[in-house]
Amino acid sequence: MTRRSFLTYALTGISMAMFCRFQPVQAAGIPVDKLTKSNADWKKQLDAVQYNVLREEGTERPFTSPLLDEHREGVFACVACELPLFPSNFKFDSGTGWPSFFDAIPGHIETKSDYAIIVPRTEYHCTRCGGHHGHVFSDGPKPTGLRYCNNGVALKFLPKV
Repeated sequence: MTRRSFLTYALTGISMAMFCRFQPVQAAGIPVDKLTKSNADWKKQLDAVQYNVLREEGTERPFTSPLLDEHREGVFACVACELPLFPSNFKFDSGTGWPSFFDAIPGHIETKSDYAIIVPRTEYHCTRCGGHHGHVFSDGPKPTGLRYCNNGVALKFLPKV
């Protein structure tokens, strides 16, 4: 690949990313109210790693989340706003080092195209607060064939009571 073609692809990806909008996942159910806060307020609420992942679309190191070993019945919710995103029975071990799920609660995530690594990926965010959680891939188990690869620091586990 020449430097010229690399720059062409990079600029195309950046341009496309600038025009992408979040697309709500089609859902049957109650619409989720949006939560808006300033960056200063998010920095007060979240620790540095959570802020990087949720507000700056960063990625935590693999195999560092204690949620990898969470197998109790309950729900995985957004750590920033506590919107439930994944029931525990949707979780599976993908071997990737991040908590993974084969589906999400309808209407609780929004997706957009991500061109950060030039190759297009589908990124997903919490519908309520807009916090970045991870990417969804088409290499998951049945019944959906999807793998929602989530940053553990972006989640909070709420056990069933």
